[in-house]
This record gives sequence, C-alpha cells and structure tokens, in this order.
Amino acid sequence: MANQQDLEFTYSTIDQIFRLSMGQTGDYSGAMYNGNFELTLEQAQRQKHRFITESLHINKESKVLDMGCGWGPFLTYLKERGVKGTGVTLSSAQAAACVANGLMVEVKDCRLITPEDYGLFDAVTCIGGLEHFCSIQQYQAGEQDEVYADFFRKVHALLPVGGRFYMQTMVFGKNRVPLEQISLQAPKDSDSYAMALMIAQFPGSWLPDGLEQVVRSAGPYFKLVSQSSGRLDYIETIGQWRKRFRAFQWNKYALYVSLLPRLLTNKAFQDLIAVFRRSPNRICFQRQIMDHYRLVFEKV
Repeated sequence: MANQQDLEFTYSTIDQIFRLSMGQTGDYSGAMYNGNFELTLEQAQRQKHRFITESLHINKESKVLDMGCGWGPFLTYLKERGVKGTGVTLSSAQAAACVANGLMVEVKDCRLITPEDYGLFDAVTCIGGLEHFCSIQQYQAGEQDEVYADFFRKVHALLPVGGRFYMQTMVFGKNRVPLEQISLQAPKDSDSYAMALMIAQFPGSWLPDGLEQVVRSAGPYFKLVSQSSGRLDYIETIGQWRKRFRAFQWNKYALYVSLLPRLLTNKAFQDLIAVFRRSPNRICFQRQIMDHYRLVFEKV
C-alpha cells in the first residue's frame, strides 16, 4: 500500500492550493453527472453524495465511517443533514483542515480499523481509497488479490449483516499498459508516459486489474447491489478541476511561487508539476487505459 509519506506527498503538498481552488471541503474524487454535463461541478458532486446516502440507506440515526475522507466533502454533506459521520485519512493536512471545519476526522490507516476503535457502523464509504491499497511491489509479488480480500474482510467486520458499503475506485481499463512498458523516458504523447506520470502522482500505488478483480475480492463478504461506470463523468470532473486550479487568485499564485525552490531541486516534485500540466489521469480515462466504478455492496 502507499504509505503515509507517499500520501502526504500527493495530498498535503497541494493542501492550501486545493482548498483555495475548490473550497474548504472540496471533493477530490469523480463527480456524478449521469450524462448531464450542463450541471456545475458542485451540483454533480452533490448529486453523487445524495446517491451514496440513498444507496446506503443513511438517515439521521445512522453512524457512518468515511475511509480516506479527503477534505471532508461527504462528511460535510452528512453533517448538514444531521448525520453522525467519522472520517479517517493518512494526510495530516487534510485531517487538520477537516477538524478546523468542525468535522470528526483522525489521521489513521483505514485498513487497520477494528470494531474496538469505534464500534460498528451502519454504513461505510471508501471514495477513492482502494486505488492506494496495493503497491507496485505487492502487485509484482502476486499479492494483489490478498490485499483487496483483506480489506473487504476488515470492512465486513465493521458492519452488521445487511449493512452497506459504498466504494468508488479507478481500475485499469481495456487498454491498460503493462508495467514493464511504463516509463518517464517514453514519448510524451504515449500511453506509457501517461501511466508513468500517474505513478509519479500516486507513488506507491497500483490500480485494481479491472472491475472483476474488485468484485471477486469482495465476494466472500459482500453481495454487489449496484455498479456503474463513472469514466466519462471523471473526464468532465478533471476538466473542471483544471479550470479551478488555474483561476487567478493572488494568494493562490503566491503559493505556486513559493513552490519554485522545490521545483528546481526535487525530481519527484518536478514530476508532480508535469502531472498538473498534462493531466495524465484524464488522458488515461479518455484512452480507456483506466476506468472508474461506483459500487454499492451489502454485507452477507
């Protein structure tokens, strides 16, 4: 799995820039347009949050755990409806921002949570977390199925029978690139280079091998209630993010300037800047190197 240092690099590095661009509790996961791209980004994210809430049968009496909660957008949605939500993240900057905004969030590895920590939950969400659970080294060692099965087993223990779990995750698509072909030295317009930038953006992470691997790993613990592809929605979401990141604000651009010393001296940071310039995740979705799914599970 990507470790805390990896996730600090990905998320804490852009913390203030993200919040200035997207709002204090902005959502850094694919929105839900359902084909209606006239919706604003905020409307599409709210539509996703409503879909999750309804799919998991969440009401004011529900106790909800949000794994990998980011800057707390879903927790904020729940709080506005009087629902008790608890969040965990491995990014210290995200956790601090959430707490400052009145949310119940801790820095914790969601894979290690047991009923002894918080008790049982009525519903659990993991919006984008699975993408970080398997490292390249674990994939190469043939441990990917075991990594995912262990995670689903842990979530299973946190829910009563009939309790529901929502997962949203990127997976490799039909045009996936073999690991041995992925390189930052590949031509800049190639699939291999786009995938190399994805790895630079999410160090320590390797995606599931399609929807089938995720559903198979969940099988002993959950039945699949619903599934839908969010690939096209994610392409639109990324386009909207890019507009927000580039929109001029004095304090935001001052932060960009403050990062210049790291740009000049840190190779990993140079690769991260290349990510924001080229948007490899959008390229990978467009070329179907990657896909994206919304999955609703129920404990059996």
